[in-house]
Amino acid sequence: MASRRLLRRLAALAAALALALPLAACDAGTAHQGSIALLLPDAKTARYETFDRPVFEARVAELGDYRVTYANADGDAAKQQQQAESALAAGTDVLVLDPVDSRAAATIVSQANAQGVPVIAYDRMVEGGRLAYYVSFDNEKVGTLQAQALVAGMDAAGRGDAGILMINGSPTDSNAAQFRAGAERILEDSGLRVLAQYDTPDWSPDKAQDWAEGQITRFGDEIAGVYAANDGIAGGAISALKAADVTPWPIVTGQDAELAAIQRIVTGDQYMTVYKALTQQAERAADVAVALVRGEEIAAPMQVDGIPATLLDPVPVTVHDILNTVVADGFWTVDDICTAAYESACRAAGLLPPAG
Repeated sequence: MASRRLLRRLAALAAALALALPLAACDAGTAHQGSIALLLPDAKTARYETFDRPVFEARVAELGDYRVTYANADGDAAKQQQQAESALAAGTDVLVLDPVDSRAAATIVSQANAQGVPVIAYDRMVEGGRLAYYVSFDNEKVGTLQAQALVAGMDAAGRGDAGILMINGSPTDSNAAQFRAGAERILEDSGLRVLAQYDTPDWSPDKAQDWAEGQITRFGDEIAGVYAANDGIAGGAISALKAADVTPWPIVTGQDAELAAIQRIVTGDQYMTVYKALTQQAERAADVAVALVRGEEIAAPMQVDGIPATLLDPVPVTVHDILNTVVADGFWTVDDICTAAYESACRAAGLLPPAG
């Protein structure tokens, strides 16, 4: 469920669009100012349907009468290829592409280039073709923040020389390699022992859980921490740890500040996540896409491999940071987090006042 602030914003937009419908109906010949295709990679990662898509569509609608066609590839690179080809055949003016497979998606970019259609790489870089813009986060920093929190949490628990599992992201995601690189730089000097590591196909929580179950059988209570590359993977690992009743409870990282992850942090099942301002990311991509449709020059704060880019800063979140990060930004509200099942934990964590 999206944050209430975002839901109110989207509801207001829907109302405005509803009021505009009679005017559009009176002039059936009025054409859109242009079309934009938004291609997202999967539905297993909650953020895409909860934040990225609705925020992007809302921002485009605020900027003018542009048609947004949307497709989710469900983790299938071949399906995403077909979706891109359909969008290009339909005459889209701009592609906003978050690739399932960063290398395979170079074909999509090349096809768009051949038709003069600019491509924005969204969240993940595409390894080939000519990109018009890149919007993402500092991905190596994400891994650095995760590993720093993991080390700090294990030091605080008095297990600074213990063993950890590394459950990385998808091997076809260029970001996953950057997360891992940032984390490994910290872990190499930490004194922690990496017992085993795994690249999770399709970022699948189920596959992460299955792998973690095997490692728990193998290593048992040697596992004092789990580097989990995102919150979905963290959820899978935590399910495996709970099923095996692992004690003492390991330190577990994450990323994306999913609601379920924030609630796990409140209860102590997950130690941290990384909050990324997805609203800013989606709105920046929408702004750039509309500017490209209009043929406007785009000012970029930096370049990445010669590509104009915006890289936003990730922020670590432990139980002590929830109020001044995700709640302060309106990403989640206290009411979103502190449902009846979490009320007691929320009071203990200081998100709600003491009872009575």
